[in-house]
Amino acid sequence: MNPEMLNKPSSANNYQDSYAPQAPVLTVKDWLLTLIVGIIPIVNIVMLFVWAFGGNANPNKSNYAKATLIIAAVVIVLYILAIIAFLLIFGMAGISSGMFDDFQ
Repeated sequence: MNPEMLNKPSSANNYQDSYAPQAPVLTVKDWLLTLIVGIIPIVNIVMLFVWAFGGNANPNKSNYAKATLIIAAVVIVLYILAIIAFLLIFGMAGISSGMFDDFQ
């Protein structure tokens, strides 16, 4: 191995250069305020969109808001699918049992 290479600092060993500036840590007070705002109807939805896509929110809070919106969207889709399945199953059961014969 080349002796000059041993004395040169390697970029792989210099971890400070590879990290970007970090966002400030959210305090317990910040998280408490976030959770309190999260339980206020209507305001919580508006604030989730502001924190997720506003631009000047803490990146940690922004990621939390994006994850919450994704979970909410998945739950809404699952509810809609469950309602459709419920209506189809019981609608077909009603049709096959002759329940709707009086409406013809």
